[in-house]
Amino acid sequence: MSSTYVAAGIFILFTLITLGITIYASRRGASISSFYAAGGHVSGVGNGLAIAGDFISAATFLGLTGLTFVFGADMLIFGIGTTIGWALVLFLIAEPLRSMGRYTFAEAVSHRLSKGPISIFAAIGVLVVSIPYLIAQIVGSGALVETLFGIDYRLAVVVAGVLLTLYVVIGGMVAATWIQMIKAGLLIGSGIFLCGLTLGAFDFDISRLIEEAEAGHALGDRLLSPGNYFSDPGAAFSLGLALSLGLAGFPHLMMRFFTVESVKAARLSAVIAIGINAVFMLIVFIIGLGAISLLAGSDTFLDTDGRLIGGPNMVVVHLSEHLGGAVFYGFISAVAFATILAVVAGLTIAIASAVSHDLYAQTIRKGRASEVEELAVSRAAVVVTGVVTVLLGFLFEGQNVAVLAAVATSIAAAVNFPVLLLAIYWPRLTTWGAVCGGGVGLAASVAAIVLGPDVWVRTLGHAAPIFPYSYPTLLALPAAFAAAIGVSLLDPTPRGRMERQGSTGAIMADAGAPK
Repeated sequence: MSSTYVAAGIFILFTLITLGITIYASRRGASISSFYAAGGHVSGVGNGLAIAGDFISAATFLGLTGLTFVFGADMLIFGIGTTIGWALVLFLIAEPLRSMGRYTFAEAVSHRLSKGPISIFAAIGVLVVSIPYLIAQIVGSGALVETLFGIDYRLAVVVAGVLLTLYVVIGGMVAATWIQMIKAGLLIGSGIFLCGLTLGAFDFDISRLIEEAEAGHALGDRLLSPGNYFSDPGAAFSLGLALSLGLAGFPHLMMRFFTVESVKAARLSAVIAIGINAVFMLIVFIIGLGAISLLAGSDTFLDTDGRLIGGPNMVVVHLSEHLGGAVFYGFISAVAFATILAVVAGLTIAIASAVSHDLYAQTIRKGRASEVEELAVSRAAVVVTGVVTVLLGFLFEGQNVAVLAAVATSIAAAVNFPVLLLAIYWPRLTTWGAVCGGGVGLAASVAAIVLGPDVWVRTLGHAAPIFPYSYPTLLALPAAFAAAIGVSLLDPTPRGRMERQGSTGAIMADAGAPK
């Protein structure tokens, strides 16, 4: 019991410290620019850490270790796919995006298109991509608080939801950036330390770690073979495609490139994010393998049915207690919660900006809303988002957070990425081409998910899925590109004919100069 009190005390102290940072940061977050983009004064190094802190979420730290614990080597596709994705962001997206937008995804896409329809489309795209990712974070935070304090899961979700909403309402992007930077440093440090403890338990002998993991797992020598999680190569390719392209479709990640002062800083941010992502994915894989041997046979971390307490999402937390005692257990729990906090902050700000800036200020009020008015709408949107997220957290109890996040990434790859890429590089894209492309990507994603194995078979009880894969990218991504290009070329409206005469030359020229 005393160890639980120590861990809980460290968790509470860490939470209070981050709340104090948020309150302090709120003094710099009184304007729209500060609330959405931290005033555009974040350094390249700081923004790179913040991006890494934004991306290395509950899905990465908690969910992927859980997937490794259950399925083994198939988890590596998450690490490979996301590293490729950040490389694509660096070479294709970061520089022109920094030059094209002020605060939001919609502003970047509508650089030379009609702002009204694009704002509505972009707001819908932000919501459908961000909500599943938010669910992943709130499920992870609920499981974490439940395990640490021994309270009911639903109460844990409410507590987490209230805290997370407070951070964003009070501090905006300034506070989110500071917490993301601090959290990234702590997470990397604690991840390296836990990885070292894990390797130390096997005398730093990788071969022994692998042998004991295979011996202690139901999959045996198939643990490091592909195909334990994916049904066939097509399923793996569909997810890999989503992970590689979906990062550029995540509004809360792309918004981070608006917080820096120059294109050079945006490029440096992406380089730092790539390095941290690659190293951390390897750390997570080693931790997951070590946990198989160290936790699977321990009654301390199993319930009466022989299952891991809190489910596979809690592998990291239990392993930290096993190897580092109560103090490290509390510290890891606090860092994991800060991880969730930072990601939810970025997601919630993306949603709030879409509602208040793109829909309310630009579309409904036609640019006539005052900063005070827009900021009030933003904070109201944050509160509503928090309530909805908590309710959805109740429904998805027990789901692996990495799987939920991967679904969100798949939707982002099909809805937002094609439109953003074409807006940057294809001069003949029209407003209705962009809207129809994103709409078809969304419809195809939803249809593929509903007709796929997770919903059609496991939820609705049919014998076989109509679409064979859990992740819709193979169907939805080509459909989105085809619709955007086809509608743009055939758009007969005067606006469409004028937009087809545009050129990306000015856009790409702007990408070379600081802004």
